[in-house]
Amino acid sequence: MPLIKWNDDFSVGVIEIDLQHKGLVHQINKLYDAMLRGEANSILRGIISELVRYTQVHFATEEKYFKKFGYAESEDHMQEHQEFIEVVGKFKEEYEKGSLVLSIDVLKFLKNWLTHHILGSDKKFTQCFNDNGLF
Repeated sequence: MPLIKWNDDFSVGVIEIDLQHKGLVHQINKLYDAMLRGEANSILRGIISELVRYTQVHFATEEKYFKKFGYAESEDHMQEHQEFIEVVGKFKEEYEKGSLVLSIDVLKFLKNWLTHHILGSDKKFTQCFNDNGLF
């Protein structure tokens, strides 16, 4: 059973961004499944690397469109991105020091951040992006 089940409520109406979000959901569910099997530590390095890559690619995608379309709430949205980047950076730093303990708290953070960010902040840009021809 996945920790996060993708459904149409998560769609922001932009295929490129929805696909990126689905990729993050997949990574979180992969980590959750491994944790349930007691194998999370064996894939943790890859998941952290994927989260770092995700922050670089996905946030750059959204922010490119913010600038292109003059999205009014871009500053607040980009601040949320920065806060997530900092948390993921701390995960990576702690992992590399050997002090990151994978716990349900880490998974809860990832799930809560993703669901609240998509359903709250990301949904707000749908109209702007769609009005500018991005679907």
